[in-house]
Amino acid sequence: MSSTLPTMNLTDSQDAVPPALAALRAELDRIDDAIHALLCERAEVVGAVGGTKAGAALRPGREAAILRRLIAGHRGALPASALVRIWRELFAATTSLQGNFLVAVCETDPSNATIACAREHFGALTPLHAHRSWAQSIAEVSSGRAAAAVLPLPDQDSALGGWWTALLAKDEPRIHIVGRLPFWSPRPDGATRAEALVVSAVAPDPSGEDRSLIGIELSQDFARSRLMDAVAAAGFVASDLLVRRDASVALIDVAGFVSDGDPRLAAIAGLPRPPVVLGVYACPVSEPQ
Repeated sequence: MSSTLPTMNLTDSQDAVPPALAALRAELDRIDDAIHALLCERAEVVGAVGGTKAGAALRPGREAAILRRLIAGHRGALPASALVRIWRELFAATTSLQGNFLVAVCETDPSNATIACAREHFGALTPLHAHRSWAQSIAEVSSGRAAAAVLPLPDQDSALGGWWTALLAKDEPRIHIVGRLPFWSPRPDGATRAEALVVSAVAPDPSGEDRSLIGIELSQDFARSRLMDAVAAAGFVASDLLVRRDASVALIDVAGFVSDGDPRLAAIAGLPRPPVVLGVYACPVSEPQ
């Protein structure tokens, strides 16, 4: 049995398009071509930037500052969240131009929620290595195989949530907290609700609106309220305090970009050892409801 497919007369089909619609499509084609040309131009500039510096290309603070600048100038019907998604993919693609870019992920959720969180932030095509333990994930960063690792938010009790205590030792290469995920809210239906921190051997860079995480070793009799008073007296504005029940250590989230040489660190009274800046993350942004 044979059949003959109907032939399409492209000229007739084009003639059937209303002139106004044809003009709008032509304008869209022009805009798409212009966007593509600019993307190619941007990639060339990124390549030139990569040739002027050494080390990993990861710059979470600068990426956050770019997104905030674009959102501030955004207009029209396109959701700001779409703008973030487009540029997150663009950051991933151009970062990979400056060298191999791989991300390790500590994933213990059967739904792979943390992997989804990492994919959203680091791009759909960025290679990911999933591990069951935070130690394996950090080891990938320490060895240089991974540029970053995505780890669960610290918590008070679980072994998984206590990974940040390893950063107190300031081993070489020193691993820093450099980001918090997700960077964007509110979360749409179907998006992962996982929250995580990003660590890297690259030191954090300022975004202009940051929070810092400080690790503190405590004496056994150092009360929580006393610690918060000491931190405030030193000049810090703290929003969160996590004290590990299985160790005499605390993690404090404070406003601003804090570096190792900040004199306020030495001003925290009553500590057996100096505090350690474990890292800095850019404050996440949200779209007005």
